Amino acid sequence: MKVLNRLLALSLIACSAQIFAADPGVSESTITLGMSSPLSGPNSAYGLEMRQTIESYFEQINKSGGVNGRKLELVAVDDGYETDRSVANTKSLIEATKVFALLAYCGSSPTTESMNKIFGPAKVPLVGTISGASTLREPISANPNSRYMSNVRASYADETEAIVNQLVSLGLKSIAVFYQNDGFGKSGLDGVTAALRKHNLTPSAVGTVERNSVDVAKAVESISKNTPQAVIMVTLSKPTTAFVKAMKKSGQNPMLMTLSPVGAEQLVQDLGAEARGIGISQVVPYPWNDTIPVVREYQKLVGGKTGFTYYALEGYLMARVMVEGIKRAGKDLTREKLIGALEGLNNNEFGGYRVTYGGNNRHGSRFVELTVVGPGGKLLK
Repeated sequence: MKVLNRLLALSLIACSAQIFAADPGVSESTITLGMSSPLSGPNSAYGLEMRQTIESYFEQINKSGGVNGRKLELVAVDDGYETDRSVANTKSLIEATKVFALLAYCGSSPTTESMNKIFGPAKVPLVGTISGASTLREPISANPNSRYMSNVRASYADETEAIVNQLVSLGLKSIAVFYQNDGFGKSGLDGVTAALRKHNLTPSAVGTVERNSVDVAKAVESISKNTPQAVIMVTLSKPTTAFVKAMKKSGQNPMLMTLSPVGAEQLVQDLGAEARGIGISQVVPYPWNDTIPVVREYQKLVGGKTGFTYYALEGYLMARVMVEGIKRAGKDLTREKLIGALEGLNNNEFGGYRVTYGGNNRHGSRFVELTVVGPGGKLLK
């Protein structure tokens, strides 16, 4: 009988070990998540702010006992905002580091390539990316890899429609587009074009800049020839800064609007006083508005360690969605259970920020509001 009991105990231990080893990145005590974002180079501010906030949030969660008894670990790697590096990082995080799931990516092209080549085929969930590209929001029926991409922010189509509607309401009809020659820029250009079409308009001029470049001379030349009333800039902070300076130097002073990925705080830092008057669409609430519960929670989390920023708040929201999904997936955690839990987030309120998935939809939020850089670089709603 003792031998039988011992064999039974060993069998239970073996079964328990198999359960915990069922999906990589999950042990009895920890859940390991992976992140690939720019942590160096001209766009490093975006990744660094998200990583810092997510790590602070995970530390807070872990001090309270973790999620369903497991503590959260984040493995963040640098891709420099380069597609090839992001794809390689994703492959390494899944196959070598063996993370359970992915979190907080940055960029349309890097994330789209990673989804279709690496984490989608591997059936590894990714929650949140700084991208509103349509390629990451295709119906699952059209692209099965979309099932593993849970967006948190609104799309570029949502942002550009809000911007175009505002400009047209002011009586402006000559609207040019300056965009990055990558997935982000092209998706934004498509969004502007579609929004203008609803008003029987087309872009009055188009100029482009290469990814991770600030060579804007040709774009300024092609756009300034048409003397547009407004320019919508679908670019990150460095090329946006170069374009604004060059346009002003050429004597052009159109109304300037840009999308949330520019990073409002980074743009103000780069442009200084010349940022005043630039309009920026935002996809998360105003980080200084402590009347919104989720913003108040974010402010309490970061405290006096850093200034409040849109990117940090967005990283916090991504982490909140991930934690909620893991919590709902239960103690016997698997990737499929996480996907199922995320699909169950239907009009889920995160303290004033609503996120919805389910069925063919991986859209997340449609929240968009417009802001403008005011005196002293202060962002105004």
